[in-house]
Amino acid sequence: MARRDEGRVAMTMLPPVAPVKLGLVIDLDTCVGCHACAVACKQWNDGGQFGPLPDERAFGKEPLGVWVNRVHSYEVTAPATANAPAKHMTVHFPRSCLHCEVPECVTVCPTGASYKRASDGIVLVDEDKCIGCKLCAWACPYGAREFSEVKGTMQKCTLCVDRIYNETLDAADRQPACVQACPTRARHFGDLGDASSAVSKLVAERGGYALMPESGFRPVNRYLPPRPRRDAAAAATNPAPAPAETLDAAKLPPLLRWLDRVLSR
Repeated sequence: MARRDEGRVAMTMLPPVAPVKLGLVIDLDTCVGCHACAVACKQWNDGGQFGPLPDERAFGKEPLGVWVNRVHSYEVTAPATANAPAKHMTVHFPRSCLHCEVPECVTVCPTGASYKRASDGIVLVDEDKCIGCKLCAWACPYGAREFSEVKGTMQKCTLCVDRIYNETLDAADRQPACVQACPTRARHFGDLGDASSAVSKLVAERGGYALMPESGFRPVNRYLPPRPRRDAAAAATNPAPAPAETLDAAKLPPLLRWLDRVLSR
């Protein structure tokens, strides 16, 4: 059903804002750009209820395929200051659906195929209703929608909803495949609507931020900024003094205590 909202016509209505807001927190400081998250996502979803994620000409000159989680790498430069020269660094930036609280991709959908769940805020696509018009891809400012040329429908990150609620899995495995696969623990999953959750505390401690808040779509996912890098040249010239080592002889085993007394004479 279409409705008019702030001068625009919404083709699909949104549910009330859910108290539970499942999402990802991505640490740009520890992400090394290994693409393990993207590969794990592809592996799990290709054979899951939202798969397959087909590829075309995978080994050709112009490969094409569906990757609902992508990792981009950028060379960035921190501007010079009065006390420090410009610093260069590489930032690896994982990108997938941000499960916005006000997703434009949902409201532009003419068939209701794109929808947001009221129970946990996850944005999904009903492929039985999707006609492949790509309106959602055009509406998404984050480029998080993928069109499958093989299936003729849109595909996107589902937060592995068929995994996180699967009670046949061990509790430790009930998290998105990308989170479980990350070797540097740069990805975290949880309820960002709960201020006392581990992910919410992490965002508060590290100054996590939402992408493009000025757009008004209120993305749920958060990114943690890179920490300041130590100047390697300055560290080599003026290395930090090594901390003094202390030995508590009373905590040593008897043999080592005797040896310590002998050598200390």
